[in-house]
Amino acid sequence: MGSDGASWSPQTGHSFDSASPPEENTTSPIPFFHLLERLKTTKREGWRRFGINGESISDHMYRMSIMTMFAPPELAAKLNLPHCTKMALVHDMAESLVGDITPVDLHITKAEKARREADVMEYITTSLLGKVPGGALSAQEIKRVFEEYEENVTLEANFVHDIDKMELLLQMVEYERSHPEVDLSEFEGVVKRVQLPEIKVWAEQVVKERPQRK
Repeated sequence: MGSDGASWSPQTGHSFDSASPPEENTTSPIPFFHLLERLKTTKREGWRRFGINGESISDHMYRMSIMTMFAPPELAAKLNLPHCTKMALVHDMAESLVGDITPVDLHITKAEKARREADVMEYITTSLLGKVPGGALSAQEIKRVFEEYEENVTLEANFVHDIDKMELLLQMVEYERSHPEVDLSEFEGVVKRVQLPEIKVWAEQVVKERPQRK
C-alpha cells in the first residue's frame, strides 16, 4: 500500500509489474484498460478480515450498476438513472491503485484516504487519459462523476451511496449463508446510514433475510 503521509503517490504508492507499467501520455486508452484489471483482482478487504476470500472491487461495482437501473418508480422519476449507473461504475475506480481501505485501517486517516483517491483520479485523468479522444465517457467526465459521488450532495450521489450500502448488505447475507460459521453482524449497522426512504425499505428487507443463529 505504501506508507501513510504525503509521500504516497499513484506512481510510487503501488508496485507496478515492472514488465508492464501503464504507458502515460498516449492517445490510446489501452493502458487505462489494463489499469482497470486491478479492480477485477483486488478483493474487498471487509470480508477478508473474516477469512472470506470473496468478491473483487469490480464484482461490487457491477452489481451496484445493475441495481441502479431498478430504482423504485417514485424515486426513478426524480433521478438521471444513466448518470447513476455511470457513477456506480466510476465511484471505486481509484481503488485500482489505492486498494480497498476500510474504516478499520486506522493507520490511514479518512482525509488521507480521500487525498490518495483524488490523486489517483487526477493521475487517470491527466497521465493515462489526458490525450485520449473522449467517447461516451471522457477523462474529465470520469473525474467529475467521481467528485460528485465524493461530495454526496446531489440526489444521484445520495442514491448511489445508498446502493453502495445495499450491495454490501446483500453480500453480507449471502456470505453468512455460504459461511455459516461467520457472523457478519458488524455490517448490519449500515442500514442506519441509508439516506433515502425508498432504499431504506430495501435495506430493511434484506436484513430480515439474515440466517437465524442459535
